[in-house]
Amino acid sequence: MSVISPRREAAMRGPDGPRQAVVRTLDALRTGAYLADEQGLIVAVNTCGEQLLARPAADLVGRDAHELLHRTSCGEPMPKALCRIRDSILGEGTRQGEDEWLERGDGTLLPVGWLATPCDIGVRSSATLVLFHPAGRRKQPAQRAPSGRRLSELERLALLADTTTLLTSTLDIHEGLRHLISLVVPRIADWAVIDLIDERDEVRRFAVARAEDDTVVFREDLQGPMPPVLQESLMPLSRALRGVTSSFAGPETYQGPPDSGIAVEQRRLFEATGMHSAIVVPLRSLHGVLGALTLGRSDQPERFTAMDIALLEDIARRAGLALENARLYQRQRKVAETMQRHLLPKLPRAPGRSMAVRYLPAPDASHVGGDWYDAFTLADGATALAVGDVVGHDLEAAAGMAQLRNMLRAYAVSQEKPPSKIVEWLDQATLGIAEVSMATLVFARMTENAGRCELSWTNAGHPPPLLVTREGVARYLTDGQGILLGVTPERVRPDATAELPPGATLILYTDGLIESRARTLDEGMDRLSRHAAVLAHHPLEAFTDELLARARPSDNDDDVALLAVRYVPGRSG
Repeated sequence: MSVISPRREAAMRGPDGPRQAVVRTLDALRTGAYLADEQGLIVAVNTCGEQLLARPAADLVGRDAHELLHRTSCGEPMPKALCRIRDSILGEGTRQGEDEWLERGDGTLLPVGWLATPCDIGVRSSATLVLFHPAGRRKQPAQRAPSGRRLSELERLALLADTTTLLTSTLDIHEGLRHLISLVVPRIADWAVIDLIDERDEVRRFAVARAEDDTVVFREDLQGPMPPVLQESLMPLSRALRGVTSSFAGPETYQGPPDSGIAVEQRRLFEATGMHSAIVVPLRSLHGVLGALTLGRSDQPERFTAMDIALLEDIARRAGLALENARLYQRQRKVAETMQRHLLPKLPRAPGRSMAVRYLPAPDASHVGGDWYDAFTLADGATALAVGDVVGHDLEAAAGMAQLRNMLRAYAVSQEKPPSKIVEWLDQATLGIAEVSMATLVFARMTENAGRCELSWTNAGHPPPLLVTREGVARYLTDGQGILLGVTPERVRPDATAELPPGATLILYTDGLIESRARTLDEGMDRLSRHAAVLAHHPLEAFTDELLARARPSDNDDDVALLAVRYVPGRSG
């Protein structure tokens, strides 16, 4: 689910808000009009503009005008470097033209005459008014650019710029390479083939793709594992996979006796695709060869030239760097997640108490270590429960979290004291022992006596625990609140107690489960309690999975620790 940006939220206020006043002004114009801010986002659109574009205002406001609307006469996305309307919005001064196309909501193209001029509406410090009207004398758009047409120098620069933008917009290897294919096919080739070398030096044909009816189609029958690269092979793909050089290739290249298994696969590729001309270039990183990129023509009659090799090598250079960054990111993420899993403990078995825990790492691979949980059995049979969050998202935070957790265990196991006293000692110890600047924490003891279950806890600046009864009544345990760790360690901390009825579920969690850029913290807590109440009758494992899936905001990029404990009298654990 996409997140509504602050701009869009502000632009879509109630009927008396600033946007409505602007729209009323724009509606006085007898032509299509939209207002764009300094970043090119649509702030407002008038009724005529909605009708001409066949798009309601809700689908336009907050969107990037260039990405949403501006197209070539072939219906393809307009390269940013060539878009005069975009230049007018991002620049200054008044400009106009008669030769642009806008994409309507039904997918058809609207030829327009247009004028863009800066204006001051009192809502944005910088805004551009774009007026547009149908240019009926224009011919119908072509379905596709002429096959094999040589790109102009400006188009080549635009292609390289778009390549860089798309490849750096994601750290997912497969998504980035598919972006690359969509850029070059069919703009400069009918086929794109990508071969990758993995960390074991094995070659895999990642993609064999061509454009059909404005969609990219993959030939899965031609994809998959490839034979090894032979050092003595002189064939183009083998040389590219060794990082030797770029080469032209064609079906005639592989007519003789094959010198390797890769040559056999290449002959099959040319026969299956009908390519008559191809270029094969290495995909290099700063530390070696990552694979090879092949572009081929089967429908376009022109053969590739030396100028095409220079362009493709530039594209491949950018793709190689982006591919290496994505691989390093995924490797770092794997290390971080493995480290996090080893730092977090296993749950104890306790009579009358069922436990379930979930941990979700942050999407950013470097965000490791802030959130943690713990549960262990004390000498008197009570169950100790803890959830906390160390300030920071790096390996130092992970190390500090491990120190904090271990010290908490040591104090709690060795001293039969109330939670507040344990946390006071812990707070004082963080000054000289643990590498923790600040942290939040809920620490609790859960005891059962004569068929009654009592929870005692103290809260050091952490979101309050949530208690949900078997009947679906949810309430936050807001007592026992104190300041977070690392601020005033000499302060006395409070304790609080509550009785847990049979079948009740206690939920300890970190702020990644409730915080959102689009909602207030109170709204996040309300969302969590409502979902917990609905799920109260579910088995604990299913309860925990569903609660995490439903309550966690989609725009939250923090890690999440969730510990759920259900009191079930008579259960052995």
